[in-house]
Amino acid sequence: MTARAAFLRQAWQARTLLTWLLWPLSLLLRLAVACRRTLYACGLLASHRLPVPVVVVGNVLLGGVGKTPVVMALTEHLQARGWRVGVISRGYGRRGHEVHEVTVDSTPQDAGDEALLIARRCQVPVVVGADRPAAARWLLQRHPETDVILSDDGLQHLALAHDLALCVFDERGLGNGWLFPAGPLREPWPRPRQVPQWLLYSVPEATLAVRRPEGQAFVLERRLAEFAYNASGDQRSLSHWQTHPCHALAAIAKPEAFFNMLKQQGVQLCDTLALPDHDPLTSVPACLDDGSDWLCTEKDASKLWQAHPQAWAVPLEVTLPAELLAELETALEAKLSSSHGHKTA
Repeated sequence: MTARAAFLRQAWQARTLLTWLLWPLSLLLRLAVACRRTLYACGLLASHRLPVPVVVVGNVLLGGVGKTPVVMALTEHLQARGWRVGVISRGYGRRGHEVHEVTVDSTPQDAGDEALLIARRCQVPVVVGADRPAAARWLLQRHPETDVILSDDGLQHLALAHDLALCVFDERGLGNGWLFPAGPLREPWPRPRQVPQWLLYSVPEATLAVRRPEGQAFVLERRLAEFAYNASGDQRSLSHWQTHPCHALAAIAKPEAFFNMLKQQGVQLCDTLALPDHDPLTSVPACLDDGSDWLCTEKDASKLWQAHPQAWAVPLEVTLPAELLAELETALEAKLSSSHGHKTA
């Protein structure tokens, strides 16, 4: 996280002189959001509905909150339950805006690091595109067996109608409750409840902010796997680095969270390198090739391995609450049987 981003995250946690001075500007965003919603509600802007249910995993906070691990955990759960899942994503950080399918052989430059991670780890159809309705139609045309689509982000993208929504929060809660630039919100809260919506925290309950969204909120479990792997597929237990000091690198929203989780596993870190979220990792230290071990996140590995295949990626394992999964699947079954047809075994 850059110094500027860290400053803003801290400033947006309270209503201070600075945020009060910025508050009039936030009214412009509130007006823009309201006008846009009205245009869609009146039909002046088209909202496209698909023949299969669409579940959006999104957020109302600026910055990363841990949506992609939730998408992967939900994808794996639905797959295990017999659903045929497809995923659409903007493909943040990629070149171009055209719609295309991500494969395990795609590059981060063409697919975006998060979309590529989903495709490789979950082995499901993943389509990226700035035009989400077009991305969804592309997916269904090429994979007509798909019976549910998950959208990684897109809660504010009204051009694609969704049936269910999972809104992810981190330890900030609602921050100071104001819209950008006076606060961290992308849209006013509470947001319209036009479809069933669940709230999910991506951090332990003990770390949650005082200003939380009203209503029942679930808390997921996050932990690192007990192993790491490199570009060749070789695996090594994390316990190896309890007695062999190593380095760690992370270009995610909260690098320190990754480093702390490694330390909690007993990993002996010589030093750490924190880079901005989605950093292309084209300018990393030459010491990565000095023979020492470097640990990174799976999200960073796809970029790092292009020049440093010996780096070790540590998977993040996420467990979604059983009650949340049961409610989501019940709602999915109801949507599919009432307005989208019937799921086949």
